[in-house]
Formats: sequence, C-alpha cells, structure tokens
Amino acid sequence: MNWSDEGIVLSARKHGESAAIVTLLTRANGRHGGLVHGGSGSRARGIYQTGNLVSADWRARLSEHLGTYTCELMRPYAAGLLAERLALLALIAAAGLIERLLPEREPHPETFEKFHKLIETLGNDPDWLSGYVHWELGLLTDLGYGLDLSACAATGTIDDLVYVSPRTGCAVSAAAGQPYRDKLLKLPAFLSDAGGPRQIEDVLDGLRLTGHFLVRCAKEADAGELTAARGQFVDRLRRTAA
Repeated sequence: MNWSDEGIVLSARKHGESAAIVTLLTRANGRHGGLVHGGSGSRARGIYQTGNLVSADWRARLSEHLGTYTCELMRPYAAGLLAERLALLALIAAAGLIERLLPEREPHPETFEKFHKLIETLGNDPDWLSGYVHWELGLLTDLGYGLDLSACAATGTIDDLVYVSPRTGCAVSAAAGQPYRDKLLKLPAFLSDAGGPRQIEDVLDGLRLTGHFLVRCAKEADAGELTAARGQFVDRLRRTAA
C-alpha cells in the first residue's frame, strides 16, 4: 500500500532514539500520519518543521497501519517566519487546529489549498491578520460549522450587521440585537459585506467569534480543548494591542 502526494507539515514528534511521528495535511489524502526513520536527527529536523511544504511518499503493508514517510522539502516556509514571532504563532495555531479538528485520512483538498495560501501570506501581506480570521471562518465551513453572516436572522435585513448569535451562528442587526447585546458576539465589519477598518481590536473580536464556534466544534467532535498554541497567538496579539 503506497501513495505519493504533496503535504504541509502539521507536527513532528520524536519517537524512539532518532525517528519521528510526522503528521501532514496532504492535498489528496487529508490529515495523515507516518513514521519517519531518522526524522528527529539533525539532518532531517529542518525538513519537518510546522508549515513546510514537502513531497511525501507513504508506504504501509495495510492501509490501516501507521506506515512510513519519505519526504523531500519543497518550500521551507517555517524558516521564513523565524523572525516574525506573531506570524509564526499564527502558523502553529492554524496547524494545531487542523490536526485537532480535521478527521484523519479524509480528503479535504480545499482545506489544503486554503492552508497553503494562508501560509504564503503570513507576515507578508499587510492585512494577514484579518486574513487569518477569514481562514478560521473557512475552516469552520469545511468542518460543517459555517456561520451565516449574510443577513439578520431576526429581520432579514442585510444592513448594520454587528452581532452574531452564539447559539445559531447567524448575524444579527444592531436594532434587533440591542436588547440582547450582552449575550451576543461582536461581528467586526471586515467580516461582513460592509467592509470597514481592520484594527487589532477588530481582529480580536473576529478571533473571539471564531474561537467560540471552534470550541463547540471540538467539543462535539470529542476532540478535547483547542490547542494551547491558539491561545498563545491570541494573547500575543492582545498584548500588541495593549
């Protein structure tokens, strides 16, 4: 049993003296783990950094086995973010969400493409922070937890959408949500058709919104809590705003 595919490194964990268990998000084979002989050695360590794009060959006697990987580095994205602490934290957070929430060995080519595009923008695009929030919204959609931000759930209006119901994931207008504003999540303008500024506080509001539904997704999938990496990314961004 074998296949060849492109993959993005999600994690690499030491196994034994020099091997590593490497988890990739592959284009055609989804989230998939494998054993890499020598994967934790000094020569291979640079290949298996979170975010790197590799070409991977996976082999196993049976499809349900862990199997082994042989990989070649295609794009060393991780090295380019070493000096960009916030962007590196965002990368690790995104990889952790995929590894925690995406079903194993199920093809999700759109998720692969979106993650690859996100990595290419981290630290480079001046608007990458809001792009990250959009990416989390897209991940929720891929997981079946998409939010409806197109119109007010109560009135049907498409104007002045400033809240989201934490129960239904639907947008709520300022007027309809006024009596319940303390119980609703803020909808930053850059996530609606209205556009608007993308200040750090707006990004934090967006991350609170996506985080609420990512936690629900993890709970319903019996995947435990979200990884610490996402919390570290949000905390770092909050300190930046302060």
